[in-house]
Amino acid sequence: MTDSPAPIRILLVDDDPMVRTGLAMILGGDPRLEVVGEAVDGLDALDAVARWEPDVVLMDIRMPRLDGLGATEQLLGQPNPPKIIVLTTFDTDELVLRALRLGARGFMLKDTPPARIVEAVRAVAAGEPILSPSVTATLIATVTAGEESASAARARARAALDELTEREREVAIAIGRGLSNADIAADLYMSVATVKAHVGRLFTKLAADNRVQVAILVHEAELT
Repeated sequence: MTDSPAPIRILLVDDDPMVRTGLAMILGGDPRLEVVGEAVDGLDALDAVARWEPDVVLMDIRMPRLDGLGATEQLLGQPNPPKIIVLTTFDTDELVLRALRLGARGFMLKDTPPARIVEAVRAVAAGEPILSPSVTATLIATVTAGEESASAARARARAALDELTEREREVAIAIGRGLSNADIAADLYMSVATVKAHVGRLFTKLAADNRVQVAILVHEAELT
């Protein structure tokens, strides 16, 4: 009999004790996850990561002493850093872009449904970046604003998407809706492994580096 994989080790960083308690209850209900520690601000988080060596950090942005963006930058500058999901009540374009540019692997709002938070932690731990649908929409609006006329953008995007197979196109549209690989697999009745293969081909065919770039093309083609 093979041993069960070790649970994903999680650190919660938030200056609100009620938020930390709520997250601990949500994540603690999944046997594949283990909350190993908590921190009350960014400085505390630096010490906590060194002490507990978490796989994933759920990081608030607005905190005293050192905010979540500053802590994220310092942590990701260290050897073998944890994967960081920024979890906040704010989804302004500036915060989203700064967090992702620093190397955060996910950005989710605090009102995200509990099941979605659990799924996001597991996905990020497995190497899949996660953005909530509202965050994806914010990024799309920020990146596309004022760059070219709507008609030119639509024609360019549709030409690119016309090169896809029907199945690849369905996966691209699902990415444009902000769905994770697991959500896409359920919606399109395929395995997660097959979805990942399709996503990889999408990146190649569309010359995209990440899911947000795919979502932008789908948005510009007016398919969502």
